[in-house]
Amino acid sequence: MAQHGPAILVMGVSGAGKSTIARGLAARLGGVYVDADDLHPEENVATMARGEPLTDELRWGWLDRVAEAMARTEPFAVVACSALKRAYRDRLRAHLGDFPIVYLDGDYDLLRARMARREGHYMPVSLLDSQFAALEPPTGDEAAITVSVAPPPEEIVEAALTKLSSRLQGGPAGSGQAQHHPRRKP
Repeated sequence: MAQHGPAILVMGVSGAGKSTIARGLAARLGGVYVDADDLHPEENVATMARGEPLTDELRWGWLDRVAEAMARTEPFAVVACSALKRAYRDRLRAHLGDFPIVYLDGDYDLLRARMARREGHYMPVSLLDSQFAALEPPTGDEAAITVSVAPPPEEIVEAALTKLSSRLQGGPAGSGQAQHHPRRKP
């Protein structure tokens, strides 16, 4: 199933499986996986490695880099990015216009256990509390697709694909008219 058009954002707190699910969606849809964590400046990585949550001021430049990557990736990007606050998603939309959002929704205890098993990641488990404190789940006007992270990754990808399919191919209310979301270059 090839898709052309706007990037897809896979969002959620640390440990939700953003990278795994975004990679799976990119592979199935013919897009390019982009990990927003790879776009953090060294200062941000060092801050998180010290166990300190990022401030909004530290996030703005990073989000601009994420938007730039989303805009320039062809045929389209499937981006793993926390995008925890509405203001962060609005910052991306200011550069790009609307784009599909897959929100990975998970229980704190499940995600804490997953993070504790991860090796070699700069984000310590101790920052999960600050991630949940900052989280503003997408609201109805953002038309996000919410998917539980409890099932195995293959099932999460399938659930996201099922929910995305009408938006990517069928258009509004199954009209057969593909939705067009013009890209705005940063």
